Amino acid sequence: MVAVVEGRPSRTAEYMALFRALETRLPADRRLFVDPFARRFLSPRLRFAVDLARLPGVARAECRLIDARWPGVRTSAAARTRFIDERLIEAVRRGAGQVVILGAGFDARAYRLAALRDCAVFEVDHPATQERKLRLLGPVAPTSSRRVRFVATDFAAGQLEAAMASQGYDAARPSLVIWEGVSNYLTEGAVDETLRWCAKGAVGSELVFTYVHAKVLREPGAFFGTAALLRTLEAAGERWTFGLDPARAPEYLRARGLELLDDVPASEYRARCYGPAAAGMKGYEFYRIARARVA
Repeated sequence: MVAVVEGRPSRTAEYMALFRALETRLPADRRLFVDPFARRFLSPRLRFAVDLARLPGVARAECRLIDARWPGVRTSAAARTRFIDERLIEAVRRGAGQVVILGAGFDARAYRLAALRDCAVFEVDHPATQERKLRLLGPVAPTSSRRVRFVATDFAAGQLEAAMASQGYDAARPSLVIWEGVSNYLTEGAVDETLRWCAKGAVGSELVFTYVHAKVLREPGAFFGTAALLRTLEAAGERWTFGLDPARAPEYLRARGLELLDDVPASEYRARCYGPAAAGMKGYEFYRIARARVA
């Protein structure tokens, strides 16, 4: 996801691309995925860091430095990418013929996952973000393709339903909606409206989305390593504004026409993706991935 600050894509979105690019540079037996496009979204300074990671041992050293500064952020980002990739592939195998990526930002799933070659993919984001993404992707972006459609809209403006319809989204077809790294930057009203739009999809359609535990907004110190992270976000003008209590999540989604299927914290999805190595990973435990179905 790319938050927009004064008409430009956010710093945090670029760091997410950095984490994916570094993951791609790790040895094949250690990386969780390959994202050959992530490097394109980086500033020259961060691109240089990724290029250095080609040297033996440098990628691991850079990852250790990031983990020391922002505990859990990088490993959570890499694991959630892999975890959501797997949910997406499963949904397509079950018959989801449309994939909607809300707040697509620098997400490259439409280009790097073979499972999406026969799916209609809708990338939804702020116009300024999409413009930059298309420019950075260059000839890789299928701007004239019917398979990938770019839907320019602002979640805060309540334009999602009309914008999707204008690009040919068929609410009667089974779909998977991915909403990664977005809800924590929105107002409660924008989250509510987006979830209600998701619930208008075909019965059985699914939503995979991330959110932060509401407690992290009230008591940052309750979670390891969070204070430094929130200071960085504040300095970048990208403060988190929405969280949800996991105990309330089933009821909250039910009231908006969705049935909660899974709700997995960072500690669990890291364990699923990293295996025994996850035991030594700390931080970002407030971050969660939920999967819901249109009731």
